[in-house]
Amino acid sequence: MSEEIRKDGQEVPETEENKEPQYSLNDDRRVKVLSPGAMVAKRFFRNRIAMVGLVILIFMFAFSFIGGIISPYEEDQLFYRTDYLKKEYCSAIENKEFRYLQAPGQDFSSIIQAQMVLALQKKAETFSYKGIDYKVEQAGEDFYIAHLADGTEIGLAFKDVFSASEEGVKMSYDFTREALRAATNGQSRFSAEGQNYSLDDSGIISQGDKEIGYVSRYVVQPLMGDVFLTRDFKEQLLEALESDTEEFLFTDADGVQSDYTIEFNAAAGKYTVKQARESRVYDTYAAPSSKHWLGTDRNGMDMLTRLMYGGRVSLIIGFIVELIANFIGVILGGVSGYFGGWVDMLIMRIVDIFYCIPSMPIIIILGAAMDAQLVDPKIRMVYLMLILGFLSWPGVARMIRGQILSLREQEFMMATEATGISVNRRIFKHLVPNVIPLLIVSASMGIGSTIIMEATLSFLGLGVKFPFASWGNIINDVNDTFVLTNYWFIWIPAGILLLGTVLAFNLVGDGLRDAFDPRMKR
Repeated sequence: MSEEIRKDGQEVPETEENKEPQYSLNDDRRVKVLSPGAMVAKRFFRNRIAMVGLVILIFMFAFSFIGGIISPYEEDQLFYRTDYLKKEYCSAIENKEFRYLQAPGQDFSSIIQAQMVLALQKKAETFSYKGIDYKVEQAGEDFYIAHLADGTEIGLAFKDVFSASEEGVKMSYDFTREALRAATNGQSRFSAEGQNYSLDDSGIISQGDKEIGYVSRYVVQPLMGDVFLTRDFKEQLLEALESDTEEFLFTDADGVQSDYTIEFNAAAGKYTVKQARESRVYDTYAAPSSKHWLGTDRNGMDMLTRLMYGGRVSLIIGFIVELIANFIGVILGGVSGYFGGWVDMLIMRIVDIFYCIPSMPIIIILGAAMDAQLVDPKIRMVYLMLILGFLSWPGVARMIRGQILSLREQEFMMATEATGISVNRRIFKHLVPNVIPLLIVSASMGIGSTIIMEATLSFLGLGVKFPFASWGNIINDVNDTFVLTNYWFIWIPAGILLLGTVLAFNLVGDGLRDAFDPRMKR
């Protein structure tokens, strides 16, 4: 009908308000019924604090999993910069002590050398040792030759040092003696082993056009094994030392010019020469810029990219550890709560044993063992997840057991027993689903605790290892007060992400708990 009849018999015109069908109070179509899941979701989404946590989690997942994909850099990509570095290159010592050289086939031991020095201090030309007489011949300034009484030459004592021009070349005893004799007496020529040599004022020894070596009071030695100091370099260094010059430039055989700085170490009594040259080095601790929004870390890697990949690792570890712990805890807790008796007693004693295990010392010992075995970082992460998951299940098992003990006395469980449903289906089809809400709440809060545990272990160097990133080992870069106070971009962003993620999981867990059981808020 297009129009209604009022009580007074007059027709009521049809309007927009009365177009809707009218139902009686006892009509089932008046009742709008929501499923239990829909009711939980409705209560959860009305919780503003829980929504804040959910938004933070969505951002963290997008930042970690999507951000790593769209980032232009790789997790372990290194960046470099060109810099002038000063590194210790060689050392020079003015020789003030006697050096000794033994003649071939003769005995010129350290004790005889000491007796010779005592004789020189007394200005004596002879000395004796064990009934043998020796003579000391002064062949030049600070240059002496030791003989036996019959004139047999046994060794040399000298302060000037001969150095060969070519690496690895060693000269004979006779050549060294004649070269030192000529140098200490200011001679320009000398002969040794039938060969003629020339000696210039700077101490360079030549044979024709070929340079053999040089004699100097300074001992110049490289500080690195792969460095060979050429004669030209040593000559320029000695000129700088004699003129008290602190800096000099030298161009090597490849045409590369480097700046050298001379520093005198009074305690060691030697000169240290530092080489400054352009080098390509890691761009460590670079400040935030348009290229690196959060700067770089101590290894020259992009911090923002490392944070993205680090969040991925931390979240995955948190979820997998909780999955392992809940899987073991649900099975053992469900079996313990349903059967009771000796089964319950046995499983609960196992739980008590696990509660008594000092988990942190065990993890530290296992971490040290994996360090000693040089375990691959990927395999190490798997071991870390298994260890944390295996040590975390007792709390879940005890919680599930308590819920099962309460639920197994309910009427629906009596009905399942009366209808002959198998034990497995009673536990895992009817009992466990009833504890899923509590399990979800516990897991959501447990993930945050696991992330904190992983971050702590990684900070201590026992968790995720380089080159993989996690928020914990990123903060591990702050290992001294200088980094802490000068490079805020290293630890503050990682700390904020870690704090925000754990807080978000706790907020979501509280929201889920209130949604599943709204009476807890009263």
